[in-house]
Amino acid sequence: MSKKVKSVRVPLELESLNLSSIIKEFENYLRDLESATLLKSQGNAEAAEALLRARQADLGKRLAKMIWQARIDYSKKNI
Repeated sequence: MSKKVKSVRVPLELESLNLSSIIKEFENYLRDLESATLLKSQGNAEAAEALLRARQADLGKRLAKMIWQARIDYSKKNI
């Protein structure tokens, strides 16, 4: 899988957003999905659900923090 982002349109306030780091976060999430699937197939459904719930919350927080920081950088640059 290629990790290079060639062209994406984003609002001006998000232009400093590091798209590569967002893609990396999703790659980590997909790896955790695979781990959860393996756990579930081994008969440990509760652990699989716990892993998914924890990772989803973590992913949301990380992405929100990246977006928030990009908006702060934009506002500092345009004041």
